Amino acid sequence: MFFDDYDTPVFRPPSEARSFILRLTRGCAHNTCTYCAMYKGVKFQVCSDDEISTQIAMAAKVGQLYVRRIFLADGDALVLPTDKLLKILAVLYKTFPNLQRVTTYAGPLDILHKSDEELKALYEAGLKMAYYGMETGDSELLKEVKKGVNQEQSIEAGQKIVRSGMKLSMMVISGLGGATGSERHAKETAKAINAIQPNMLSALTLRLYKGTEMLAKYEGGGFELLSPWGLAKELHTMISLLEVKPGHHILFRSNHVSNYVPIGGTLPQDKARLLRELEEAMEQLSKLTDWDVYTNMEY
Repeated sequence: MFFDDYDTPVFRPPSEARSFILRLTRGCAHNTCTYCAMYKGVKFQVCSDDEISTQIAMAAKVGQLYVRRIFLADGDALVLPTDKLLKILAVLYKTFPNLQRVTTYAGPLDILHKSDEELKALYEAGLKMAYYGMETGDSELLKEVKKGVNQEQSIEAGQKIVRSGMKLSMMVISGLGGATGSERHAKETAKAINAIQPNMLSALTLRLYKGTEMLAKYEGGGFELLSPWGLAKELHTMISLLEVKPGHHILFRSNHVSNYVPIGGTLPQDKARLLRELEEAMEQLSKLTDWDVYTNMEY
């Protein structure tokens, strides 16, 4: 079966809504994170050259002149050998004359397995941005959620993308440490962000999905979710500790559908406003007497 049949879920970042989604792999090679249900039950596979060529040909036939952005799916296209990725990028820019950029999800292990020279070559070939779900900078929490790396490795992965010249869009998950690990999660994540200095930073809120280890842990009483007030407090702590290097700026967003308090701005110039908005939200959230509506579970 050709992968362009998309008979399993296809995920992409919100900013890639108008992009041609080119599937290079199916599923996720890592696929052990306790909070993630994106590719549960999907056996990881690499698309054959014929399958990739078929997708490209179909897109060219439908709208060759209209394709300006391409997103490489599924969860970790960077797991492919660099030579293969370079050949694919060359074909894409040759096939689509108005192509402006190619982007991809990038797992920390896949990034670390590539040299700086390989990543730079990919950037120069047209891979312009990587979406990196760091989730947390806390080594203890990274181990708990089975991310496969510690804080030092997470930081190195982000820094490798930055050094390559690619833009780095980084995601963290509010509430990932639960009530007991919230403060440490906020502080250690801020530390990692400061060391990496991404171009874009998004804060999503933990959601508990059917079939995940984290949901089972919650249902067994081993994990306490943060309240909406606690989530705002955690984000306030993290942002208060962020330090952006002179001459650099970070586009920050916390407006995902999972977030209770939608905020956004550019750091460092909007830092005071973001903190103030969170403080105002915390004041309102502190008045809630019943937050049973907050479960953020996806059954």
